[in-house]
Amino acid sequence: MPNNFINFDQLSQNDLQGIIDRAISLKKEHKSGLINETLKNKTLAMIFDKSSTRTRVSFEAGMTQLGGQSLFLSEKDIQLGRGEPITDSAIVISSMVDAIMLRLSSHEDIVEFSKHSSKPVINALSDESHPCQILADLMTYQEYRGSIKGKKIAWIGDGCNVCQTYMQAAAIFDFELSIATPSGYEPSDIFIEKYKKNIIFFENPKDACRDADIIVTDVWTSMGQELEIKQREKAFKGFQVDQKLMDQAKDNALFMHCLPAYRGKEVSTEVIDGKQSVVWSEAENRLHVQKSLLLYLIEG
Repeated sequence: MPNNFINFDQLSQNDLQGIIDRAISLKKEHKSGLINETLKNKTLAMIFDKSSTRTRVSFEAGMTQLGGQSLFLSEKDIQLGRGEPITDSAIVISSMVDAIMLRLSSHEDIVEFSKHSSKPVINALSDESHPCQILADLMTYQEYRGSIKGKKIAWIGDGCNVCQTYMQAAAIFDFELSIATPSGYEPSDIFIEKYKKNIIFFENPKDACRDADIIVTDVWTSMGQELEIKQREKAFKGFQVDQKLMDQAKDNALFMHCLPAYRGKEVSTEVIDGKQSVVWSEAENRLHVQKSLLLYLIEG
């Protein structure tokens, strides 16, 4: 069976760290103008049922920079969107390409696809997790501050897929994760029970941010939750990452956000555009960490 990257804790700490280290090298290589065609004549299939800016551009550009090519496949372009069984799609598509990236609403659909794929499968986002994003976040912290081991990360806002992947990463990389969410918006009970090591839950965001090395947030309303906007904005009042929250953290603390961001809602303009924000480096690093991941999976 091929290697896959569906859940963050599917790979060992050594393998994950190796992917991050190689991503940093690939970034320097690219900035210097060196050409790397390791994946020449290789093809990545990219299957989406949820739109994205950073995921599509980073994987597509990444394959091009490595000498390969990519196929963008929305649910409107393939039979999967018309009811073809996932098993059949997995068998056929994997017989024609070298890796498959899926950005789907259903985590279980990605898992099922991987069971019948003869080529590596990458979870580029599901309702349960977002492992590629956390790779980029860890890479960004390493570039700015070094090892994340023993550091404190404060997650403020919705206990969403990104938060849940941070929970997986906390035990693997041995950092402390403080989570502050409104009541009713916590991570899933399964994740809370399974990944409770290194994690502390808070009701008050200020308490969670105290002495943090990184403060992270995400949108209050994700795709598919648009009918809940008013309800969520009311529930998340007081959970905006503003300068008062940043002042609770260490003086050299960084601010991260996976983007897209909504200034004046989950984060203030002052913070996201301020000197502690590394969101633009974090976004760019999706490109390089995904190139490294593709090399790891396709090269075997």
